[in-house]
Amino acid sequence: MRANTKHQVIEKLFEICKQRNNFEFHNDLVKDVSKKFGFGNPFDVTKLDNKDKLPKILLENDIAIIHIGSGKHKFIKGIDKVFHNFEPIQEKIDWKYKKSLLNQYNTSESNILSVANNQRILHHFLFGQDTEFDDVDILKRPKTYFPHRTKTSFEYSFGDTKMELKNIQIEVDLTIEFQGNIGVFEGKNGKPDSFSVYQIYHPFLYYFNASKNTELKGKIKNIFGIYVVREKGKENDTLKLWAYTFENPLDITTIKFIKSAAYKLVNIN
Repeated sequence: MRANTKHQVIEKLFEICKQRNNFEFHNDLVKDVSKKFGFGNPFDVTKLDNKDKLPKILLENDIAIIHIGSGKHKFIKGIDKVFHNFEPIQEKIDWKYKKSLLNQYNTSESNILSVANNQRILHHFLFGQDTEFDDVDILKRPKTYFPHRTKTSFEYSFGDTKMELKNIQIEVDLTIEFQGNIGVFEGKNGKPDSFSVYQIYHPFLYYFNASKNTELKGKIKNIFGIYVVREKGKENDTLKLWAYTFENPLDITTIKFIKSAAYKLVNIN
């Protein structure tokens, strides 16, 4: 399978929608077009983590793809509404740590977050360097909740477009909670320039809805979506973190940058 086959499938879908003058399309069409091009995983076609993965024709026309529920997707104008560019790093920190046995055994997304959590980088970034935690009393220190998948339903806005997603599966890479403040984390390798906003928005909205409609009502103070990127270096890895929230929790386009920092892992073994 050629490296650009996914692009060919997307380009054909865009061409079909343009001919129809209707830019909504269903998974059934994705499967049909994928089969014609020999693309083996049609469910992966509309999963684009950053804007660099868009084919040229979409980039040239400022077009991106959004999921609108019930197996449907839509080509929409405004790439920067779907993807968000990472802001410059505000603070650079040399983080002294003792390398653990499994720290670099694999480079998976879950391992990135495990290392950052075990080294308390996530705690430091989210709750501040002056925060002291009680290691004995569990109620006085941050709690970590590991990756989980769940099915839920969402209703929210994409600008003027109303979204209704029924019984969809979402994955939350990692959650940390401390005194009613919640951080949900997404981890990646490499040097991406942008990310798809829904990656942090859906976990954010999951907890926001819980704060309004479940036994957690009134108990959640703040929710932050945090993106963690690991950059490999010749001698040291660096973990870069960006924190966001949403000015209107029910509109995915209202993403708001909070802060950023880079932690250079300095081995002191």
